[in-house]
Amino acid sequence: MKNLRIYGKEPYRIALIHGGPGAWGEMASVAQFLSSKQGILEPLQTAKSIKEQIEELKQQILNSGEPPFILIGFSWGAWLSLLTAVYHPLIIGKIILIGCGPLEQKYSQVIIDTRLERLNESQRADYNSIMKDLTKRGNSKQTKNLIKKLKKYTNITDQYNPLSNIYENIKFNKEVYQNVWKEAAELRKNGKLLELIKTINCPVVAIHGKYDPHPAEGVKKPLSRILNDFQFFELEKCGHKPWIEKEAMVKFYNILRTQL
Repeated sequence: MKNLRIYGKEPYRIALIHGGPGAWGEMASVAQFLSSKQGILEPLQTAKSIKEQIEELKQQILNSGEPPFILIGFSWGAWLSLLTAVYHPLIIGKIILIGCGPLEQKYSQVIIDTRLERLNESQRADYNSIMKDLTKRGNSKQTKNLIKKLKKYTNITDQYNPLSNIYENIKFNKEVYQNVWKEAAELRKNGKLLELIKTINCPVVAIHGKYDPHPAEGVKKPLSRILNDFQFFELEKCGHKPWIEKEAMVKFYNILRTQL
């Protein structure tokens, strides 16, 4: 696996940052769409700590692009984009958050509760079993099978009306996820995440689906409070991944284009 994918023509000043942590390739279709008009970088983070992921991302974009960069971060990638701007403000010109996770601990339980409410009793039992198995040790084939089973439920819990013919070649690294997310969850829990983010001076834009189980208030309220240049766009009939939503995809890309 190459750690950086490049789309379109120079200059490369826009980078799409995937979720997970450790879910490589989620932003590929967005990169392909945007690359018809702009050069796009899709760095794939393999490091196993937040600090290392920040430095890895910095080197990836500097090696192939020209600052200042626009970082478009999805889910965990939204947090990583924010943290990269904290530690390397001179190379980041703007941040666009897509499906950002809640930035304060009080909103975190809402994600789990919302997902479970959208499943019936047997689905909830199977979903909980899959999530439990994902925390155990297992080989890559076992993890891949679990992720495949999980996707069946996230299409219900996380998406409003997704395209049926969408193909996503996503690779998931459980070790990266477990190590990085443990750190990230603690940053949110102890309040340091927001303390770091409030030092950001570049423009920040958030695009969030109304049906996304990650509560919009957990992004909009804290960032409106601590950032001087912040915009928030909420999409109707839209879940966690706007680019695969039948009713929201066009509006999502229109907003994204106007922000680049």
